[in-house]
Amino acid sequence: EMQKVGGTAAFIDAEHALDVQYASKLGVNVPELLISQPDTGEQALEIADALVRSGSIDMIVIDSVAALVPKAEIEGEMGDSLPGLQARLMSQALRKLTGTIKRTNCLVIFINQIRMMIEKQFGNPETTTGGNALKF
Repeated sequence: EMQKVGGTAAFIDAEHALDVQYASKLGVNVPELLISQPDTGEQALEIADALVRSGSIDMIVIDSVAALVPKAEIEGEMGDSLPGLQARLMSQALRKLTGTIKRTNCLVIFINQIRMMIEKQFGNPETTTGGNALKF
């Protein structure tokens, strides 16, 4: 829709799963869409920050928060416990992005996933990845 009204859109494909043929069928002008496939969560959020700061992008879609894996986790060993790393990354990024988004009037959409908390006995067992920063 942003492209249809003359806006410039970017898609940060952290999942490396963008189907350009399907996107085209949905009406996305793929040749005009800025696409990035970052290797780490930090890289994805730095790209988003640079695009927002440029003032030349009207909309950024980040797919998905669950795929914004911190560099320390990627470089670590299998089974390493790094609690809260992704939540801290998201919290820091949102603190940095919020003011710039307001100044540039850029729309930023974070796609997220619902996960189940197995140990939760009472209340809603559903949660989202990336901590609470996106919820506020």
